[in-house]
Amino acid sequence: MQDEHVDRRSFLKVMGAVGMSSSLLPEAAFGLHPASAHILEQAAGAGPEAATKPKYSIKFGVIGLDHYHIMGMTAAVIRGGGELVSFYSNLPKNIADFQKMYPNAKLAKSEDEILDDPSLKLIAGAPIPRLRAPLGIRAMKQGKDFLSDKPGVTTLDQLEEVRRVSAETGKMFAIMYSERLEVRAAVQAGYLIKAGAIGKVVQTVNIAPHKVNDITRPDWFWDPAEYGGILCDIGSHQADQFVYYTGSTTAEVTASQIANVNHPTHPKFQDFGDMMMHGNGGAGYVRVDWFTPNGLSVWGDGRLFILGTDGYIELRKYIDIAGKPGGNHLYMVDQKQVTYMDCSKVELPFGPQFVSDIVNRTHTGQNQEQALLAAELVLKAQKNAKILTFTT
Repeated sequence: MQDEHVDRRSFLKVMGAVGMSSSLLPEAAFGLHPASAHILEQAAGAGPEAATKPKYSIKFGVIGLDHYHIMGMTAAVIRGGGELVSFYSNLPKNIADFQKMYPNAKLAKSEDEILDDPSLKLIAGAPIPRLRAPLGIRAMKQGKDFLSDKPGVTTLDQLEEVRRVSAETGKMFAIMYSERLEVRAAVQAGYLIKAGAIGKVVQTVNIAPHKVNDITRPDWFWDPAEYGGILCDIGSHQADQFVYYTGSTTAEVTASQIANVNHPTHPKFQDFGDMMMHGNGGAGYVRVDWFTPNGLSVWGDGRLFILGTDGYIELRKYIDIAGKPGGNHLYMVDQKQVTYMDCSKVELPFGPQFVSDIVNRTHTGQNQEQALLAAELVLKAQKNAKILTFTT
């Protein structure tokens, strides 16, 4: 095998010389074969879960506006038939912004005022991450279901208590994994996989870059004790997708690593992380980071690759830097053809499904055990991650 080793510098020197006369080489020498298959382009329909109006109605309250994910969470519940009654926060700007979107909701004087309201069936919350599980536990003990922003839990001790109280009360501790539940292309991918379009799922690969926007971030954003660490935080979306698309009901972390590469003024912060997972339904790889450059028009070029035994799917969730406008792009390759799907018209089913789950005590919108399994995976990955240091 040692005879096959090629020094990189020597290789580049050789290729630099060849580049002067590259027109003499066939395209095959560079792996540049033209596409031989026609790409079928189509628009995905609304989806089998599309409905003209919600079937059920509940009253709910909101506690904690520390992360603006709460805006979308609230919208999803309302879209599903929820009536927002009251909310609480102690952050003046966040209160003002929330009231602009939801002017009919009452600003409560305290968290307890909302938790003690017997008319409310659900509490949705996005306080500082380390406070989310304690809030959800209080809500469940008060006879209410809880919908948390991600991450829903930041320690394994919190997770154990959440599971215990949920089992004792029969109440749900749901987590808004919005990168699957609220992304139309991700919803369409779920439909295709369920229909067997790419066979049995073998592996998911998630690439999830984020834009740090450091001048707008609160103090807790930089402290892993407050947000749980990069794998626990933004990695929770990707663990959820691994669990869901592979259909895994049991899973473990194969390996994980984290680093602070480029934020020396915030020494505790983690701006890079990745992890490998394996479950009884397949394997998964995740890379998360805070390195989206300012030249990109969106917060991250999120990609998902789903490998199946009979094909594969790629999602370009928020942008297609190759040129197609907007987001929600899905590419599928199967045994017959290459298909591109514009998923911008796919309806988002989570809101109506979740409200129905609250009324009927079902788990259609989100499987409770799988939601907490995803949380468990990132907590273990975070706890056992190798800390990388780059010195050159």
